[in-house]
Amino acid sequence: MKYYLTTPLYYVNAAPHIGHTYTTMAAETIARFKRMQGFDAVMFTGTDEHGQKVERSAEAAGKSPQEFTDAVSAEFRGQWEKLNIRVDRTIRTTDPRHHKVVQDLFQRCMANGFVYKGGYTGQYCVSDELYANEAKPGDPCPICGRPTETVTEENYFFKLSAFTGKLIELYEAHPEFIQPETRRNEVLAFVRQGLNDLSISRTTIKWGIPLPVEGNHVFYVWFDALIGYLSAGEDLWPADLHLIGKEIARFHAVFWPAFLMAAGLPLPKRIFAHGWLLFENDKMSKSRGNIVRSEPIRQVMGADALRYFLLREIVFGQDGTFSYDALIGRYNSDLANGIGNLASRTLTMIHQYRNDLIPEGSDPEIAELAGQTIAAVQRYFDAFEFSKGLEAIWALISAVDKYIVRKAPWKLSHQKDESAQAELSTTLYTAAESLRIATALLSPVLPLSAPKIWAQLGSPASIEDVRFDTLAWGTLPPGQKIGEIAPVFPRIELKEAVASMRELEDKVTAEQNALLGKKAAPAAPESEKISIDDVMKVELRVGQVQFAERVKNSDKLLHMKVDIGEAEPRTIVAGIAEAYTPEQMLHRKVVIVANLQPRKLKGIESNGMIVAASVEGGKPVLAGFHEDIPVGARLK
Repeated sequence: MKYYLTTPLYYVNAAPHIGHTYTTMAAETIARFKRMQGFDAVMFTGTDEHGQKVERSAEAAGKSPQEFTDAVSAEFRGQWEKLNIRVDRTIRTTDPRHHKVVQDLFQRCMANGFVYKGGYTGQYCVSDELYANEAKPGDPCPICGRPTETVTEENYFFKLSAFTGKLIELYEAHPEFIQPETRRNEVLAFVRQGLNDLSISRTTIKWGIPLPVEGNHVFYVWFDALIGYLSAGEDLWPADLHLIGKEIARFHAVFWPAFLMAAGLPLPKRIFAHGWLLFENDKMSKSRGNIVRSEPIRQVMGADALRYFLLREIVFGQDGTFSYDALIGRYNSDLANGIGNLASRTLTMIHQYRNDLIPEGSDPEIAELAGQTIAAVQRYFDAFEFSKGLEAIWALISAVDKYIVRKAPWKLSHQKDESAQAELSTTLYTAAESLRIATALLSPVLPLSAPKIWAQLGSPASIEDVRFDTLAWGTLPPGQKIGEIAPVFPRIELKEAVASMRELEDKVTAEQNALLGKKAAPAAPESEKISIDDVMKVELRVGQVQFAERVKNSDKLLHMKVDIGEAEPRTIVAGIAEAYTPEQMLHRKVVIVANLQPRKLKGIESNGMIVAASVEGGKPVLAGFHEDIPVGARLK
């Protein structure tokens, strides 16, 4: 039985980083898990290579769009190979095979009456390749907050408005179609507002797939890219799972099913939108300069360490925080001291006390717990609750560690009576069989390391042949000879490892910048940063709040993204939560101290300060404006 799952087609205006790795490692873990369940799992990933942003990036790099996309696409493929990620199907949107499928789907939609010719004048976000139909000139993008551009061009339009009711029916009849529940509710609320028709062609750019019509139309990048799932797997369609980041949920859960309905094609069965990977509580992005690459981590700690951390540390579906300290801490506590220590002590005792041969015997309580663990892991992984599934495995490992301490085999080995030796054999078999089951359960998450432990147990078959329907207690044969013992997860020293990864991060960043044709930005002069005491030098600007939320574990702080006319909104933390709710702050114009030195509040770096007045013991009152004034204007 097939199981076809996909990552997004990654946009080639940026080189691969840990955010791409997070999605792709999660998808490939699901594929490995599904194979253990007996499915013929096929994992797809690819690259999205058209659009205005790519055209501009290529020009900035001094390359043709094709040269630029060839280089970056190859970088993605090389990254997956280094990280031991098995890719079964792939497509580049510049592939002629893909062009044919896109044009065919367009013609299906047109023949069914869902495409018409028209004109568009309005706002467009180049960064998200999004038509911001509700935005006015100067307004920010509703997704990323960057300034939109006004465009006027002749287009072909897709009758998205005709699918409002059908999409609502889909979401209500199949609540599993878009998950988790928070994303489903967001999409449902968006569609219930009513949908506008969508421009699906561009005439102001050349880098795209030509429409099979007259004129110089090329396909809108999101119409083009989404069809990549179909062009790479027409024989596998419909997809069983689209795994995506939450920022592109609207494209996948609204546009994509509407396109397929219009063409008379089956819909994907499920879309799961995971959360963002945060660095020190802020979303990773190129503009903030807080991107983390996977390659330095792989070189210092190994790909399995990163995969385990991402799936164990972060509740899948929610935002999660990455830090080097947390990565190394989780590695040492769970991998080195957990499964690694259990493997080392169990196999060493079998070597010392039973001449490398698996003994006979079984503890019923541990056997029962192991059976419960097998069932729990299936249940949790099926629901993409990877963290809970891994917790269940570590509960088994912890129970076995305590069992070994209680039985004290090192003491039993000195007792030569038959009863003590039988108890020693039971202890060692129980530990070895628990290790075998834990290793098998961990193989989708530790695809490089689990086979090493499996081989040390002496198992003759490949760990990739293990299936859940045959994974049961008691199938480790007594008398099996263990393999050569070697440490799989040696402890890592925090300070040295972090220094090595940061050094490699600088090197890899420079290499990727060279690939993209970017020059290192000069450091801002120190004189531009001022202390809070230099009041007379304060630079005040008009800002507009694009995003606001309460800071965890704080009654006073709000975390905001504020547009002050720069390329990216500022992250600002302000002590105004007792006076203003996040909802009250959205789209409000405020006064910002723009050249204040950054400082951290509750782990979030704040780059500016909101100006407010207050009396002794009173709540703050924000400074504002009676007249309309543009964002970014300076106060004098």
